[in-house]
Amino acid sequence: MGQGLSCGERREGHLFRAVKNGDLDTVESMVRDNPAVLEQACGSARWSALHVAAAAGQIEVLSMLLDRFNNLNPDMLNRHKRTPLMLAAMHGEISCVERLIEAGANILMFDSAHGRTCLHHAAFYGHSNCLQAILSAAHSSPVADSWGFARFVNIRDGNGATPLHLAARQGRSECVHVLLDRGALVCASTGGYGYPGSTPLHLAARGGSLDCVRELLAWGADRLQRDSSGRIPYMVALKYKHESCAALLNPSAAEPLVWPSPLKFISELNPEAKALLENALIEANKEREKAILKQTTSDDPPSSPLHSDSETDDNASEDDDVELCCICFDQPCTIEVRQCGHQMCAHCMLALCCHKKPNPATSSTAAAPACPFCRSSITQLAVAKSKFSGHNDPEVEVSPSRPRRSRKSFNLSEGSSSFKGLTAIGSFGKIGGRNSGRIAAECSEEDDKP
Repeated sequence: MGQGLSCGERREGHLFRAVKNGDLDTVESMVRDNPAVLEQACGSARWSALHVAAAAGQIEVLSMLLDRFNNLNPDMLNRHKRTPLMLAAMHGEISCVERLIEAGANILMFDSAHGRTCLHHAAFYGHSNCLQAILSAAHSSPVADSWGFARFVNIRDGNGATPLHLAARQGRSECVHVLLDRGALVCASTGGYGYPGSTPLHLAARGGSLDCVRELLAWGADRLQRDSSGRIPYMVALKYKHESCAALLNPSAAEPLVWPSPLKFISELNPEAKALLENALIEANKEREKAILKQTTSDDPPSSPLHSDSETDDNASEDDDVELCCICFDQPCTIEVRQCGHQMCAHCMLALCCHKKPNPATSSTAAAPACPFCRSSITQLAVAKSKFSGHNDPEVEVSPSRPRRSRKSFNLSEGSSSFKGLTAIGSFGKIGGRNSGRIAAECSEEDDKP
């Protein structure tokens, strides 16, 4: 991965080989006899024993060194001013990342090669678990007080790239999701390194990552935003011959559904309920993609992971007691509104929040969504508990006339037709509240790696 762990034939190389191989007894013996070896650097890269342990994932050796020597600096620098934490993040060594953070490693240090932090390195190399650990630490570290968490998530490297730019350019869809979920700006534009003015969507289109394109569009990325050369992401995808990405980015194609900004006004969004809503959004956009991609190829599109009607009907026959949503009469109730207790499916909950697109010219904030049954404010969403799973609270009012499972038993052309799932793409516009806005930043490519 670029810089190797070998320390050549120098005398202190015995220590570093023992560290790399996880020979705890040898390392402990050598350090006990001569503690000064911990200050020695290995080879031209100037790695310390702590760097080697972090990059090699030798958590026992790393912990021994940090525990035994309280004055050992966890932020030692190598030739490129990279810390052990940066190397652990590069290599995806999550246990070492967590241990170094616990030992007080500074997450806000920049290397000299590209001006990147450990957050940039974790995003670039696609280690979402390391990314989560670093972001969690940012909430409780001095970074939150000095920089602020939102600024840290959108921190720029020496070329102006945010971690989201790097993750999108490298096709790291899981990291893209983590960063967007934690407040990364989806429409941030860059300012250097050969792709001036590029957004994460431009870079995902350049790399041909369909998963990243999907994720960015679902979080409100603008398909019409131009880089400094006047190109929209669609043009970038065409240039690099990524036809599937170009089909989704084509401005004439149907607008994607985005994570609805009104959900941020709900004080508590149960993690399980959020996962259901995200899955519903993915399903709706994949149905949209099937229709778009079918027009761009003569072959049949690959089988979708979505539930087909026949599959759903089979499931229905196996569980006739599952209750259907009283809005669409099509999907089972999976989301419960608190405090009123009314239930609906995830598709209709998303439709409820997507129904009215906020107008930035007239209002900077969107109104909190209300329960469609009792019109009370929605303060919390949770996974619905049906009476068949042991939920028998007589005080909780449930939605009226709950029907048994019966696929498409009602015509939805009247009344609540605007809430018929999220497959009715035309009914919902793109929400522009959550991650709109630009910042000056640009993506760069890594030219060396430890």
